[in-house]
Amino acid sequence: FLEIVSSHCSSSQPQQNKRQQLQLTIIIMAAPTADLTPITVITGFLGAGKTTLVNYILKEQNKWKICVLENEFGEVSIDDSLVAEAVDTPEDIITMDNGCVCCSLRGDLVRTLGQLSKRRKEFDAILLETTGLADPAPIIFTVQTNSKISSNYYIDSLVCLADCKHLGQHLDEKTADGSANLALQQVAFSDKIVLNKVDLVTAQQKEALKERLKKINKFAVTLEAERSRVPLDKILGLNSFQMESILNQNPDFFEDQEDTKTNTELVTSVGITFEGNIHSQWFNIFMMDLLRERAADLYRTKGVLSFHGQGNTKFVFQGVHEQINFGPAKEPWKDGEQRMNKFVFIGKNLNRQELTKGLMECLYKDEK
Repeated sequence: FLEIVSSHCSSSQPQQNKRQQLQLTIIIMAAPTADLTPITVITGFLGAGKTTLVNYILKEQNKWKICVLENEFGEVSIDDSLVAEAVDTPEDIITMDNGCVCCSLRGDLVRTLGQLSKRRKEFDAILLETTGLADPAPIIFTVQTNSKISSNYYIDSLVCLADCKHLGQHLDEKTADGSANLALQQVAFSDKIVLNKVDLVTAQQKEALKERLKKINKFAVTLEAERSRVPLDKILGLNSFQMESILNQNPDFFEDQEDTKTNTELVTSVGITFEGNIHSQWFNIFMMDLLRERAADLYRTKGVLSFHGQGNTKFVFQGVHEQINFGPAKEPWKDGEQRMNKFVFIGKNLNRQELTKGLMECLYKDEK
């Protein structure tokens, strides 16, 4: 992170600490173009309704042409007849009557996406079903760093499909080593959380669960669904994974933040905002130390920054663990605009006071 920020902020500064590059994956990101095909990664527990959602996409809806990549090791087959038909298809790609496509993913994401690249412009989106996957970092890393993949696709959003009736008990499950369980991680990584089967709980139970989810990941947008019927334009084609999504974050996220000491959830979300210009070197040191010590516990990070000495250039970044995307925002700071730095942290055992103190110490102070 040190070298990337420094190279943007001062071309005359020598590069330092080459060793750091081995610990962090830092990617200079440009905004996805209309020519690239968006990939939505969908996670969820057994019984959450992913199979029903996929069958709805493939068989019932007609507005979107979607390619569904089915994880072969998923909970159940998308449809027994589809899988039986796929056995006799060389590339395991089945085209449906509505123009959608079902493809069995047999462990090699690069190969599968490569096969689809010639046809990708036929689709409005790719839906990657990942049953049982807690950490999407390997998928994100593959899409962003493999030149053949990144020249054709981009990550559009991370969606968690959850069973409204049983999610609470999944969130409460204890692990032998005290780490965050699968459900907590899936919620923490998500941009969108689809609460499915809301018709099976009372209004009070639903609202209580939504309040709990806000404590874990206040950044994510929560949608309600019955029988996995969710408006696809609410989960596809929204660029919600992109760095600049923080610029559209509801200001309420950064206000009235609950003290993390009183939040009993193992995984929480913290929003921090303050005015001023940041000293690039001090910020680099803070982030490098934080990621070196806590990368495994930091599921998602986002930020918008104003650096001292960089004029009206507005910088944005986002991260998944130690994988950091960083670059200038499309729109600069406007003349007279309040320079509000904003940060989002979602992770395990976060201390809001410590994070705020560390970031505030990065503010540039005029030497007098």
